[in-house]
Amino acid sequence: MTSPVPSQDRPTAVLDEAHVGDIEGAFGTLRQHDQVEHRSWRARLLVLLAIIGPGLIVMVGDNDAGGVATYAQAGQNFGLSLLWTLPLLIPVLVVNQEMVVRLGAVTGVGHARLINERFGRFWGAFSVGDLFILNFLTIATEFIGVSLSLGYFGVSKYVSVPVAGVALVAMTLTGSFRRWERFMFVFIVANFLVIPLAVFRHPSAGALFHALVVPGVRGGFNSTSVLLIIAIVGTTVAPWQLFFQQSNIIDKRITPRWINYERTDTVLGSLVTVFAAVLIMAIVAAAFDHTPLSGHFTDAGGVALGLQRYVSHAAGVLFAIVLLNASIIGAASVTLSTSYAFGDVFGARHSLHRGWREAKAFYGIFAGLVVLAATIVLIPGAPLGVITTAVQALAGVLLPSATVFLLLLCNDREVLGPWVNRTWLNVVAFVIVSILLMMSLVLMVTTLFSGIDVRTLALALAGVLGVTYLVGALYLVVRWHRRPLAPPEPVERRETWRMPPLSLLGRPQWSKGRVVTMYALRAYLVIAALLLLVKAIRLG
Repeated sequence: MTSPVPSQDRPTAVLDEAHVGDIEGAFGTLRQHDQVEHRSWRARLLVLLAIIGPGLIVMVGDNDAGGVATYAQAGQNFGLSLLWTLPLLIPVLVVNQEMVVRLGAVTGVGHARLINERFGRFWGAFSVGDLFILNFLTIATEFIGVSLSLGYFGVSKYVSVPVAGVALVAMTLTGSFRRWERFMFVFIVANFLVIPLAVFRHPSAGALFHALVVPGVRGGFNSTSVLLIIAIVGTTVAPWQLFFQQSNIIDKRITPRWINYERTDTVLGSLVTVFAAVLIMAIVAAAFDHTPLSGHFTDAGGVALGLQRYVSHAAGVLFAIVLLNASIIGAASVTLSTSYAFGDVFGARHSLHRGWREAKAFYGIFAGLVVLAATIVLIPGAPLGVITTAVQALAGVLLPSATVFLLLLCNDREVLGPWVNRTWLNVVAFVIVSILLMMSLVLMVTTLFSGIDVRTLALALAGVLGVTYLVGALYLVVRWHRRPLAPPEPVERRETWRMPPLSLLGRPQWSKGRVVTMYALRAYLVIAALLLLVKAIRLG
């Protein structure tokens, strides 16, 4: 394990000396000790171009093979009726990832190591163990996407999957962060192929606008539609994003001075990913409406063939290319987030600035995950469509747990100092977590009791949430009036403040109530994940 590296003349918690130095982005370089005031629009644009990357990559990477398949399934089976879920996810994406931006830039420590050091090995194993399992399954869905997309062109999966695996490892083992990031931007640009695809088939502007702003589900709410809604949430806002973006920000050497630029990068990424998701769902809905394939989703490969049959050959080709592109960037991002987390937990060198010989464990984990996930996909007869949906839904079920740990870290003054969460941000995050828990509870109850009225159940749980919000609001009002007035934090101190070495920080003390709540959350998530498995087996 390397020793903490000094930054800005003070000791910090940074483990790997490769994480300190000039920012070498795909479109520019910023010097480590840059003190220039970038006031003109041109200067700010050049800085943004150097910084931009982690936010866009994590968001577009989340529009992966599972994402494309889930959005296509929603469009094919439910038409435009689930489109309203996507705009609602923009604030969820921005709120979650903005907290990650601050954690990465201010601490210089990856998400997995922060959890492990601040909350102990048990909770670290809980959080990182979930991540490893979910990421492995997600990587498998990326190779499912590769096999289906190239299968459209007649390429056997026994050829396409190994070749894609070798390509993934090759473009990651370059030893250059800038070169890797430029590879990623090629896939980001290819993501916009959904625009020419929309030229071939799209719904009317009026129908699209109505579906975006008016909630509803064609056929009504039931356990199947709830499962798909959770899958949409899980594929758009996935736990691996927290680990990836925080570590990628550290690897890119972004410090508090550049946080606002990275926030812009994150917002742009969220808009791009939701825009592409809306187009995919709308295109498939319009293409299959009033056809025999409506309501009969099998997998993303079947969608490509359906577009060829009912729209045009070019539409099928474009969809297959979009799916392949999503699979590659998704596999690259998810696998890398796992390698970053491994380096965090075990203290191994974990930087894209290093070559193979300098970071063998880091790249070895990456290559091993690729090989194992690719092998699973080559098993004959696997229900690829059901596996993909189940993995995305599992991500949605586990997201509340990941967000809770994120909130605890972002309210820890020893970790973030002057960068801790504002009250309003905690309120928004609490609302997000509570709604996600309510949705997973609906899924759990409907799996156990298939005859229950889902609409009545959802309204009852919404009423409980409403009472909870009211009590919480009254508590905040009382607390607000009793709070001591604190002087505003100087901007200069915020820009230079970094978390000290973790060994110098005191371990946070949890109350008995918090401990009981965390254990209850853990037990609930285990039960929810098991029932999700039952639901997936039934669908399979």
